[in-house]
Amino acid sequence: MNERYCQSCAMPMGDTDDLYGTEADGSKSTEYCTHCYAKGRFTADATMDEMISFCVPHMVSANAGMTEENARNMMHAHFPMLKRWNNQ
Repeated sequence: MNERYCQSCAMPMGDTDDLYGTEADGSKSTEYCTHCYAKGRFTADATMDEMISFCVPHMVSANAGMTEENARNMMHAHFPMLKRWNNQ
């Protein structure tokens, strides 16, 4: 299975399109989640570092035993490969 991840926050998108954001025409985005993207625009004007700081607590709470430092290090390694951030 080729799992999809949001190309802004790296959240797993799951097996359905329930977590997909929307394009300006109302169609589902195949790249971004509902938290990051709606109506063809990003929901927050954030830097990559700001996005990481926002995501750290969510990643820690979703992964037993993970520390904030581990989560932050993983995101700093992975986020530059995501579409939203790979040009920064």
